[in-house]
Amino acid sequence: MSQNNETTNPVEDLDEVLKNHKLSKEEYQDILRILEGRHPNLVEIGIFSAMWSEHCSYKSSTKYLRGFPTEAPWVIQGPGENAGVIDIGDGMAAVFKMESHNHPSFIEPFQGAATGVGGILRDIFTMGARPVANMNALRFGTVKGDSEVAKYQRHLVRGVVDGIGSYGNCMGVPTIGGEVSFDESYNGNILVNAFSLGLVKSDEIFLGVASGLGNPVMYVGSKTGRDGLGGAVMSSDSFTEESKSLRPTVQVGDPFTEKLLLEACLELFKTDLIVGIQDMGAAGLTSSAFEMAGKTGAGLIMHLDKVPAREEGMTPYDFMLSESQERMLICAKKGSEQDIIDIFEKWELDVAVIGEVTDTARMELMWHGEKCADMPIAPVSEEAPVLDRPVSRPKYLDEVNSKTVDSYKAVGDQEAFETLLSNIEVSDKAWVYNQYDSMVQTNTTKHPGSLDASCIRIKENGKALAMSTDCNPRYCYIDPHKGAALAVVESGRNVAMSGARPLSITDCLNFGNPENLEVMWQFAHSCEGIKEACLALNTPVVSGNVSLYNETNGVSVFPTPAIAMVGLNEDENKVLPSVFQEEGSQILLVGETKGEFGGSLYIKALHGETAGKLPSFDYEKELALWELVIEANKKGFLLSAKDVNVGGVAIALSKMAAVSGMGVSAYVNLKESRDIFDESQTRALLEVENKNMVAMIAMAKEYDLDIAVIGAVGGYDVKINNLALPLTKVKDIYFNTFTRTIEQDL
Repeated sequence: MSQNNETTNPVEDLDEVLKNHKLSKEEYQDILRILEGRHPNLVEIGIFSAMWSEHCSYKSSTKYLRGFPTEAPWVIQGPGENAGVIDIGDGMAAVFKMESHNHPSFIEPFQGAATGVGGILRDIFTMGARPVANMNALRFGTVKGDSEVAKYQRHLVRGVVDGIGSYGNCMGVPTIGGEVSFDESYNGNILVNAFSLGLVKSDEIFLGVASGLGNPVMYVGSKTGRDGLGGAVMSSDSFTEESKSLRPTVQVGDPFTEKLLLEACLELFKTDLIVGIQDMGAAGLTSSAFEMAGKTGAGLIMHLDKVPAREEGMTPYDFMLSESQERMLICAKKGSEQDIIDIFEKWELDVAVIGEVTDTARMELMWHGEKCADMPIAPVSEEAPVLDRPVSRPKYLDEVNSKTVDSYKAVGDQEAFETLLSNIEVSDKAWVYNQYDSMVQTNTTKHPGSLDASCIRIKENGKALAMSTDCNPRYCYIDPHKGAALAVVESGRNVAMSGARPLSITDCLNFGNPENLEVMWQFAHSCEGIKEACLALNTPVVSGNVSLYNETNGVSVFPTPAIAMVGLNEDENKVLPSVFQEEGSQILLVGETKGEFGGSLYIKALHGETAGKLPSFDYEKELALWELVIEANKKGFLLSAKDVNVGGVAIALSKMAAVSGMGVSAYVNLKESRDIFDESQTRALLEVENKNMVAMIAMAKEYDLDIAVIGAVGGYDVKINNLALPLTKVKDIYFNTFTRTIEQDL
């Protein structure tokens, strides 16, 4: 199609164009209504396609997201901006968000993961904050064995980790933690979720808005190319065997340019030159321009021929839909143009005035003096279709929920112990996190591999922030409601184990094809679980992301609502370790071991299935456990604290021993010997000096929590009930299993 046809005439071969842009006939009728009967040209169809894509509009998920709790006294900015913001005292605020880059990372693992990190960093510094901590939540398929699938999954692991490390390290932002898990449900669609947190003064937060008649609209950052063209639409569809042909829709990142952009923006924020600023993320210039104006009801006129171009022969369609990285759109104050140009030119970045704010409430796009698009902004940005998709309870649930641990052949406890300990779900991921710089900026006080939450100090006020990402997809598969709720619970418990008070979450909701009734049922019930847990635990949702269509050839991933919890410790010197600290100290088990194996690693690792039921759990007991650890830490009663989760008490104690290099001898009074591997909730292992034992036990009773002395730290072995292994063997299994697996074909 010629440039003239693209920009002025209605499209030919409408059915094919709509198919390529993932627009339905019903949506096209809505477009005709919005354009008052006029047929759109190709530029306008591209804009509608991007803005109404699942990735940008959340049209399948909005119905369920509306119920999330988003307010609390400490919440400064909830969902709807580039990132959420919470008050952390002394005029300081934490800005954070988690985003997905799943489809791009499966197609091109290095660039997909790298640009995922770049995008989430821009979300943070666009708000005026300097990024100070990154994390990630990664899900891969089968990596063990010699099958072609396993070989390709190992290739994906290596590429994704390299991409994350390369971008974050070049930016000088520490990657301080995260999680990596594996399941065959991700064989055709891996998940790459990136989290970032920044710090800002509470009164220096910037928003993505455009307002003020005649105020200039300015483009800053890298030049625009054709990379990432159609990325938002690509991320709103399922994979097939042909998906690798979509490699051109994956953006190419340049962390060195982004570092310059970060510093230039932070310098700009010290001035009084701008009204608003927006990252050009998914759908590039289209989404940033429409969102900025849509929030205020303003209009915009933009001259696309003034946008800095990296390639020859680019068209208005290319400029509006490119997802080239490291770019921002600024609404400046009139008369400040040259001052802004000076700042960005000093940092050797492209900068151009490309338009201005109008009072028409319309988006008018110009190309060499001719109008190439003219659309009302509100219906495109604020009134995307909200779908009420049908739902149906998954048929598989009856079968998987009917099974219990007794449905399977018994396995000896020692064999089970060694099998679980050597499972890559359990083993240390040093091969991953050693490729990340976790100590740059010199504020990391609880680093990757330290177990449970990661922590950074806040130099400005002497406090510390703790953060943890969590989700157990096996739990979510057998019970989406309780599984999602437990993702909130577990991430909060990890934060509490560091001595910090959990405050708020960001989420990344990764699900399969929303056109599948059973997937939408999973999504709806997961959202209810998150809502329930956040209300009960007083940890509102301040930001988040939805990623749907995570399926290949009709096979969807397990429901994976990843949760990142952020909490505050009032004293940076009171960050609580999660590994043994002293030989001869005593170990206490808080909470009740009930013999719960639904969705457990025990059933998965020993019997190859994800099955069982999740029990009901008590939010008040969970809050009591958090409060116990937080208050006991303030009083100096605790040496370390570790939550009990996947693999039960046996695996939790083994991890503490391996990382600390100290042996342990423990005995837990159980109904069944295998219950040493059960995954009952609301439990923790506390390490206490002898002099604090009585006070600690009395304190637990005040909180109405079960507590028992189960053993002591020390020796050269790991002995837990009838289980025993030399500490040297435990360390070898724990620290080397993952590396041996991922590098087996190198």
